[in-house]
Parts: sequence; structure tokens; C-alpha cells
Amino acid sequence: MDSRKRLEALRLLLAQHSHYYYDLDDPQISDGEYDRLFQELLQIEGAHPDWITPDSPSQRVGGAPLDKFNQVEHRLPMLSLENAFDEKDLYAFEERLLRFLLQDTTLSYMTEPKLDGLAVELVYEQGLLVQGSTRGDGKLGEDITAQLRTVSSIPLRLRKNAPTRLEVRGEVFMDRSGLDELNRQRAESGEALFANPRNAAAGSLRQLDPRVTAQRPLRFFVYGVSEPSGTGCHQQQTLLQFLADLGLPVNSLIAFCPDMASVVRRFSELSALRHDLAYEIDGMVVKVNDFSLQTRLGEKARAPRWAIACKFPAIQATTRILAVDFQVGRTGAVTPVAILEPVDVGGVMVSRATLHNGDEIRRKDLRIDDTVLIQRAGDVIPEIVKAVVEKRKGSEEAIVIPVHCPVCSHPLVKPEGEAVTRCVNPHCSAQRLRSLVHFCSKAGLDIDGLGKKSVEQLFGLHLIQDLPDIFQLQKDDLIHLEGWGEKSAEKVLLGINGAKTPPLSRFLAALGIRYIGEVTAGLLEETFHSLQNLLMATEEELLEVEGLGEQAAKSIVDYFSDSDVRKMFVKFQEAGVMPEAAKQREEKLLLSGEVLLFTGSLKKLSRTEAKKLVKDNGGQIASGVTKKLTCLVVGDKPGSKVKKAREKGKKILTEDQFLQLLEG
Repeated sequence: MDSRKRLEALRLLLAQHSHYYYDLDDPQISDGEYDRLFQELLQIEGAHPDWITPDSPSQRVGGAPLDKFNQVEHRLPMLSLENAFDEKDLYAFEERLLRFLLQDTTLSYMTEPKLDGLAVELVYEQGLLVQGSTRGDGKLGEDITAQLRTVSSIPLRLRKNAPTRLEVRGEVFMDRSGLDELNRQRAESGEALFANPRNAAAGSLRQLDPRVTAQRPLRFFVYGVSEPSGTGCHQQQTLLQFLADLGLPVNSLIAFCPDMASVVRRFSELSALRHDLAYEIDGMVVKVNDFSLQTRLGEKARAPRWAIACKFPAIQATTRILAVDFQVGRTGAVTPVAILEPVDVGGVMVSRATLHNGDEIRRKDLRIDDTVLIQRAGDVIPEIVKAVVEKRKGSEEAIVIPVHCPVCSHPLVKPEGEAVTRCVNPHCSAQRLRSLVHFCSKAGLDIDGLGKKSVEQLFGLHLIQDLPDIFQLQKDDLIHLEGWGEKSAEKVLLGINGAKTPPLSRFLAALGIRYIGEVTAGLLEETFHSLQNLLMATEEELLEVEGLGEQAAKSIVDYFSDSDVRKMFVKFQEAGVMPEAAKQREEKLLLSGEVLLFTGSLKKLSRTEAKKLVKDNGGQIASGVTKKLTCLVVGDKPGSKVKKAREKGKKILTEDQFLQLLEG
């Protein structure tokens, strides 16, 4: 293929994979493969600059903003970065800088970990967060202000002395442990797993309902601003300190490097550290430290000249598929899991990898005894990238999706429109065990001492077979078991007793009803107030709940109308399990019936912490000095709300008085 045709093919291919990656949060190839294709495109365009067109992937950043969100035009473009891959590329980067500057210049650099997350812009006016958006295509992003407000590490108000307007840029990401837990829940629910932290963060921020985003373990680090001149800082190093002083989180692994040799050493250090971090990094960003030199260097079509991203080598390896197991989850989803010839992938021995579903197996044309390329996607989840077809010997066997449940032998079904095959037998022992584990876990009632291994042990000994059995456990049942003693038995029984009056929303989420997670369970509690009311609700009444879809409504009705579920609730009642609705709980709390509003700068609490204290103690938060407001809590420089509250006869407390109220 000649260079011109190859260029057109690369543009089409990269555009397609960018769409999968940025817009659908569903990458079809590894980052390393995408980078290789992109570098090939740059080489051809570098040799033939007259072939570059405005629609080339080299002239774009990210993906087009989604139609479901309002669009935000960035006042100054959010650019991408060119890539380096090794020491040679870093020194070549410096050579380009010096050639462009056309004189002897001493260059120093700031290095920052390159997070595997989603780039966002936060706009603060008078120190208050007024808008948040994705990078999008660099010029237009998606307005996700409400979603970003739920990320606890993003301050809603900056500390004093903030500029009148500050456009902050940074990365939203997810910890490894957060991604593991989220994917475990999705696997049990039969949902597609997130391939890596970046896709998990993007998928979480692109939820139309911010309450869903709030349930996700997202974090944020700032790395710069759109216009440094407005901060009074002259270097990247001092800018990051300035941002930290404003209360914005800055990564602790940033480092000043006086020369390129120091940059190269720092790259090696971060490469060695990466597996010990709580979050995923896929490289290191290098920036010219001096802003005056950044200004002189300027930018190209899609990237600044003064910065580069040096990426770590892809963590991949080849191995063989020895067999395929089929695991049954809590909702009956049957997930194929590849049993691999153990192989070291980036310092971790990998012997299993999820194959997701039959459609995925067919799409990748995977077979038993195939040599396959695997990677630790996001350095967390072992993933099979593809079969190495060239190494096939002809003895490979097709992976056959079972037609009967591998645990209970009940016929499996594949619902129309779903990729997942399911066991629909409610008595399947695998589903019952997974339900018990979920019910006791942090995502359920969080019963202290009843972790996964303990539940599996009790289930295997037939001490618990369904959910109410948990509340029938006695000390004599436990103290003689292997690994148990008097103290551990008492601890578990104390946890079980404390779980008998859970919040209704938490109880509903713990039951594991399909399509009913924490957010939906909260909506049901707000609407129906009691378990009895919900048990009697019709599908039509459920559909009147804002945010509840047809699938969820039907799932609830089907669940509660099942005769075995009805018997289970009788057993719950006999065991003294009585879920409490919010109104019942609020009657016992200090701020029950109170509607509070905060104004001014608080010294001892962040605004987020203060609001959480109100909600945890049964109170509500007002949007302004309204008729419903009962109390205004005043900090430093409170503004006009104090006058309005006095005129309306509202109670006014200082921050210290508010805290004293909670203590008493």
C-alpha cells in the first residue's frame, strides 16, 4: 500500500478507535496499539506536511462532546500532549526546544505523574466553583458541573485570596481498589466491566444522574490553569504550590528537575514506583518550568511545544488459554473466565482473565489452547487483548457456551438485547451464595465479621442457606468452627444484631434485586417510606418514581410477587428484622425537622463536611433564605444572607455553636 492510501486508512482506523475510546468509553484495542498507529500517522504526515488536513486525528484532541450534555466552549483550548517512550525521545524533545529558541538557554523542568483518568476544566469565580466540563474535542466539552460537584476532592470553594476568575485544569481518576470493587459489583449484576481506570472515571462522570456519580470512588488532582499570567506565578513549580494553597489537591509525586538528565532519572523512579501506588499512572508528563519560555515556544495544532508525555511500556505478555470456567453471579449472569498458563505481567502472576460473555469470545475469535496477548488493563484487571492467530497449530478447540447452568443444571437463557447468558433458577446454590456474600458486604448491610470467606464457610456447612438464616445464628453454631473462637463469634453476633434495623434504602440495595442499586433504593425509600408500602406497589405506581425505568419497575414487582420471596420476608419478620424509613430514623436524630443553610467561610469544616453532618443528623439543606429555612450557620464574611435571615426571624448560629449543637 502506498503512503497516501496508508495515511487515509490510518485516519479512518484512528477515528474509529477514538470514537470507541472517548465517546463510548469502550476501547477495542490497547493503548499501546493505538499509540503505534498514531505514531505511524505522524511519521507519514511529517514526511508529507502538505497532506495534513483539518480532519486528521493529529489535528484533534479527545472526542466530540456527547449530545446528551450541554456543550461548554473552553475560553482557551485544552490541548493534548505529544508522546515520548524512552530516554532517546526525551533528549530529542529537548533538542527541539533548543532549536526553536535559537539561542543558548538553560532549561529546567517540572515532572508530574501521568494519570489514567479524564481531563476536566473547573471554573471558579470569586472562589466558588461555577462550572465543570470535560476536555471534549479541546474547544467544546460537556457540561458536567453537577457530576463534578460530587467528587469530594474537588473543593466547591477555594481558600481566600483566589483570583476573581480561575480556570483550573486537572484529571479525575479512580483508585485501583475503587475500580476493583466497582467491577465486582458490575460483574455480579451482569453489566460490562470497565476496561481500565480511565474508562471507569469517564463512565462515572457521564452519568446523567449526579447521584450515580456520587456513588463512584472518584478523585481529582490539579495540574495547571488555562492562563498562568492571571495567578502572578512565573513557573509551573510555583503555580502548583499556589494551587495547593488555594485548597486544590496537587499530586505529591511532582518533582522539579534542573536538567534533562534529572528528568530521565525521574522517569525511571516513577516507572519503579508505579505498581506500589494506590492509583494507575501510565507515564510521566514533562513541562518546561518557566512560563516565559512556554510562551515563546507556543503550540502546534493539537499540542504545546513545551510539554511532552513520556509513556511507560505497555504491560503485556503472551500465554495460553488452558481451559474456560463458567462462573454464576448473584443475578444469575454466567461469566466465562479463561484459565491461563501462569505468566508474569508487570510483576504480577496472572492465571485467570475474564472473557465477559459469548459475544466477546466470538468477536475476538478465542479458542482453548490459543496463544493470546494479555494485558493488565489499567494495571488491575487481566484482559485478553487478542489471539495470536499466527501461532495456531490446528489443534485449538472452540469455546462452547453452556446451555445449562454449570452449578444447578437449569437451562440457561439469553434475554433479547442482552449480551449475558443467565441462569434463571432462583434456587441455584451459586446465586444464593453470591446473594449472601453481597448482603453481608459493604455494598449490603456491612455486617462486621461476615466477610466472603466466613459466608462461604457457613454456607458450605449449611448453617445459612438464605438471607434470614443469618439472623438465626447462635453462639454455639460458631464457636466450635475452624478459625472461630468466642471473641470472633461475639463480634459477628453483635454485627448481626446491629443490622436488624437498617435504613430501608440500604436493606433494599442489600437484597440484590436486579436493576436496584443504592441510588434507586434511595428513590424508593423517599417515595414509599416503608417496606410494606413498597411490597404493595404496582408497576404503574413504581413508574411514577422519577428516575425509575420500566426494567427496574418490572423487576421490583416480579421480585416481591415471588412466593419464595414472600416466605423470606415472613422469616425476616420472625427474626426481628425491621428496616427503618428515613422519617423513622430522623425522629431519633438531633436535627430532625431542621432546614439549615451555610454562608461565609467556615474555619473548622469544609462546606461538604458541614452539609454531610446536617444530613447524617436528620436535617435538610436549604438552597437559600426561604420560608422553610429554620437556621442559618454563619462563617467569616457571610454576605447578604444574614440580613435576610434576621428580617425573616430565622435562627442564626456561628460555626462553633453549630458544632456544640451536634455534640448535645
